[in-house]
Amino acid sequence: MNRPIVVKVGGGADIALDCVIADVAALVLEGGPCVLVHGGAQELDVISAALGHPPRFVTSPGGHTSRRTDRETLEIFEMVYCGKINKKIVETFTRRGVRAVGLSGLDGGIWQGRRKDRIRVIEDGKVKVLHDDYTGTVERVNVALLEQLLHERYLPVLCPPALSHGGEAINVDGDRAAAATAAALNAPTLIILTGVPGLLEDFPDETSLIRTFPADRIHHHMSVARGRMKKKLLGAAEAIAGGVTRVVIGDGRLDHPVKRALAGNGTVIDA
Repeated sequence: MNRPIVVKVGGGADIALDCVIADVAALVLEGGPCVLVHGGAQELDVISAALGHPPRFVTSPGGHTSRRTDRETLEIFEMVYCGKINKKIVETFTRRGVRAVGLSGLDGGIWQGRRKDRIRVIEDGKVKVLHDDYTGTVERVNVALLEQLLHERYLPVLCPPALSHGGEAINVDGDRAAAATAAALNAPTLIILTGVPGLLEDFPDETSLIRTFPADRIHHHMSVARGRMKKKLLGAAEAIAGGVTRVVIGDGRLDHPVKRALAGNGTVIDA
């Protein structure tokens, strides 16, 4: 069996999810194994607010922004990601003739990691420590389970949360989880689809796209990354360090976003 590619698609309102699904379905039906990792941040924000528990975000001393995940947020997260979004994606793939299996990182311990005992955040210019946050980082991937699904010609459709070593659900960054998955599966390519053309030298000027650079320049380009793009670059670095040959940060708003990314449209980072 050929090595699978891993596609991560964000959950922004401007993402052309149906186009992503169409491209991935075409690849799978042509015999190319693939793993799809999806987000759902926009839908989660809307439903959290409707349920009276609006989203909160925190920034680490290193400048990385993440969702504040208390227990109530985690439960809403599971409902939206594992329920509504994941199963809608599986349904759409099924209508296209693809045997998709929707799983969270909890299921079968697909993604496992340590829950952070505490997180340090910046609030009002001061460093604060939070102890009741359900977040962590993927440290181990259940490769055997994913390989079995891929061998049987299933398409794994994955989403957070992951499973902590203590048996708790933990929110993990989807881009970095996709990177860990790509490395564990020895994937040749990781595609990260987002709501911009790629890494921009002068955000939000989309004409300032940085088209390609080698992996050893990721740290240099981190200085121009804004918001969530920092996590995408961090994921790219981790994927390549784990053996992935190429990472493409591509535009998820367009027709044929996966095909475009495979053709080199976006920001291409080579090992």
